[in-house]
Amino acid sequence: AAISSAMLQRAISADVKDSLNMLSVDRDTSTNDTLCIMASGLAGNREIVSANADYRIFKSALHAVTSALCRMLAADGEGATKLLECKVTGAKSKKDARLAAKSVIDSPLFKAAMFGKDANWGRVLCALGYSGANVAAEKIGVAFRSAAGETVVCERGSGVDFSEEQAKKVLSEKEIMIDVQLNDGEFEATAWGCDLTYDYVKINGDYRT
Repeated sequence: AAISSAMLQRAISADVKDSLNMLSVDRDTSTNDTLCIMASGLAGNREIVSANADYRIFKSALHAVTSALCRMLAADGEGATKLLECKVTGAKSKKDARLAAKSVIDSPLFKAAMFGKDANWGRVLCALGYSGANVAAEKIGVAFRSAAGETVVCERGSGVDFSEEQAKKVLSEKEIMIDVQLNDGEFEATAWGCDLTYDYVKINGDYRT
């Protein structure tokens, strides 16, 4: 794309708030974690130098790329067997939605439950509780989805009856969606991560710096 440095910086700085900064493998940020974006101009389009219609199209395309990268990076996490995608809807603010989604994806207990195919909705609510997001526990709903179907596990902040057998099938897939409905507003956010496995500990415990 042909785009000025200033507008490219503006686009990526806005985008990372809902893409790369919503990605977590183990919560830690490595000293060499880096994001670099370059535009060669070889597309031959009229250079984007202001926040016009072309800029909005560029931002949409950019987010398609960065969100796809998030999914790939999460799925390729150390020792990972599952890609986890947490979508929070119905938040009071964008900040609350981001905090809530990232907290669930960051939770070691929740990540371990996903590795164990355990539909432990309590660990989701626990992560929401300490997230710093403004949430009303009595309004929260949680469901797990995958290619094997959907299992609703929590409504209005309380557990509901569900089939453990079906839940295990849902959580046995390689890609798991965690739907969190806060039912308290109009904002949403998505975070990406992976499960916490024996191999993660082995990989990070065996090597020497």
